[in-house]
Amino acid sequence: MRFLKINILVIFLLSSCSLAITKDFTEANVELSNYKNPYFSNVFKDYVYKANIEVYGYEFSGILIIKKLATQHHRIVFATEFGTKMLDMELNKEDYTIHFIASELNKKILVNTLKKDFRILLQEDILVNKTFKNEYFNVYQSNNKNRLNFYFVKKEHNCLEKLVNTSKIKEKVIFNFKSNECKMAEKILIEHKNLKLKIELKAF
Repeated sequence: MRFLKINILVIFLLSSCSLAITKDFTEANVELSNYKNPYFSNVFKDYVYKANIEVYGYEFSGILIIKKLATQHHRIVFATEFGTKMLDMELNKEDYTIHFIASELNKKILVNTLKKDFRILLQEDILVNKTFKNEYFNVYQSNNKNRLNFYFVKKEHNCLEKLVNTSKIKEKVIFNFKSNECKMAEKILIEHKNLKLKIELKAF
């Protein structure tokens, strides 16, 4: 009986927490089965940002360049303002390649975190399994392996303004966007809830 009560309590807590992010939203029929992320989708464009990365008390500033090579295939290069390369990473749908990484960033947990962050940021086609709505936003929920991604799209201009990566019980990473006509993210803020990591990007 005690085991049953514990199981019921755990299920209740998981269910309650998993819905916290959409608690002020109403679940709706899935009318859009595939959401297309509008940012970083142009293969002919170099996306260049002034970047500031804060991680565990250290701060790195410089230039971040994102280049789409093919569908779900991007290259990310980060260099200091003096031209010293800090990171050169290539991501495709299944794999990734580190062409170069400075010793200051070459920590396994940081490399894995950056890889996951950029993979979420650059994912183009998102399979929607749930939709939530309120007066201002449509929210598209998508599975991300053992996590979930929630895409907050402003109804007024159909722009992606926020992306939240969660576990089953709490928020893990929040991506905030400010865009120009929904075509390019002019400003991006990536903040982790359980790691001392923040990435700020401002387009040139």
